[in-house]
Amino acid sequence: MDRLWAMQIFVRVVECASFSRAAESLNIANATATSSVRNLESYLGVTLLSRNTRSLRITDDGEAYFEQCKKVLQQIDEMEAQVRQKKGQVGGRLCIESPAAFARALIFPALPAFTAQHPGLSVALRQTDHAQDLIATGTDVAIRIDLVNDSDLVARPLYQAHYVACAAPSLLDRIGTPQHPGELQPQHCLGIFGACRYSASDWTFDNGAEQYRLTPDGEMHFNSSDTLIQSALAGRGIIYVLDVFVNGLLASGALVELFPRWTTGNRNFYAVTPKARFVAPRTRAFIDFMLGTLDAQRRPAHNAHVTVRQGRRGNA
Repeated sequence: MDRLWAMQIFVRVVECASFSRAAESLNIANATATSSVRNLESYLGVTLLSRNTRSLRITDDGEAYFEQCKKVLQQIDEMEAQVRQKKGQVGGRLCIESPAAFARALIFPALPAFTAQHPGLSVALRQTDHAQDLIATGTDVAIRIDLVNDSDLVARPLYQAHYVACAAPSLLDRIGTPQHPGELQPQHCLGIFGACRYSASDWTFDNGAEQYRLTPDGEMHFNSSDTLIQSALAGRGIIYVLDVFVNGLLASGALVELFPRWTTGNRNFYAVTPKARFVAPRTRAFIDFMLGTLDAQRRPAHNAHVTVRQGRRGNA
């Protein structure tokens, strides 16, 4: 029996409160996880987990052993990381969680360069707009929007994104380019809504002297920034979306920003990791790489002067 591997499986089972979820996170068969813990119990001569078909409960012996296992496994990780750092190596398997739109706009394009820098590293990326339990899923780092209030997690600021109103040139050629938020026609605007409702979120604009709010009322609304952006690229309407998702499209001219002198709302992106004394080099390397990637594609300061596309004004 590989005791170290059995300890890792046991710890993951306790963290996930499930043999099947632990097996999935470790990419092993459910039967392997079950037999490993059973063999560990036989070797130790104690019952670590009390289980039946409906529940799983850690015993007092199991609780004490679990805490010690975590310390031992962390010490081993630290020793291995120190050796790799001396050799300038970043290796192992990096598990990342990210909102789908962020992954598509920023992580996908950057991953080839990141993995090329670290040949000994493999990356597993989960796209989800519903935050998962990082410890239970074995996630090393997650991209989250807005501050995370969880004492078991550490959030490192990555990027402050601003909302931009933008549209495809083909649409602006057809309906004209509004020069003021008050000229927006709600029926030309595609909205986005949250998880608990179908009504689109309002758009806000502020230039110091004026404030303007609009409720989009176009032909389509979505709960996905990704789908919203694809609809705008197809010329279906004007959208109001975080700049981090469309900076590349704005730079290429595929989308045109409206009202660049107006201030809009903002959201903060964070790299979130489980709280621990030790952060694996692969995790630090990824966070540093994403900071560099975001800095490289960052657009001029919000509300800086930008020439606005002129178009015929009219109705669709």
